[in-house]
Amino acid sequence: MKRKAIAYWVANFFVTLILGISGGLAITHSAAMMKGLSHLGYPPYFSNILGVGKIGGLVIFLAPGLPRLKEWVYAGFTITVLSACYSHFSSGDGLLALEPLATFAALMVSYVTRPLGRRLVPAAIG
Repeated sequence: MKRKAIAYWVANFFVTLILGISGGLAITHSAAMMKGLSHLGYPPYFSNILGVGKIGGLVIFLAPGLPRLKEWVYAGFTITVLSACYSHFSSGDGLLALEPLATFAALMVSYVTRPLGRRLVPAAIG
């Protein structure tokens, strides 16, 4: 049981670090983020959407309870990370396109190992 808890928190730390930094860079319109989004073909305003979505999602991701919202956050983060992978691939970034898969793997470890209090409890049948 202890290994499961350690895996959960290590994965959460990694996801929070990656999405927190990239969300912060997006909200502040850092030069590197804007250059990267431009390379991928996204308009400048997309940075606002991406940053607010990541930071807002992290608030729910780290908050205790809120299992239904956490399900939506996991889904949203999955879409965001896999879209980043596809965007880099479509822009000709070669093996760099695989980099977001590390965050995806950590996100899946977090999802599978999350404690019962952070899961949706199935409704009783009958």
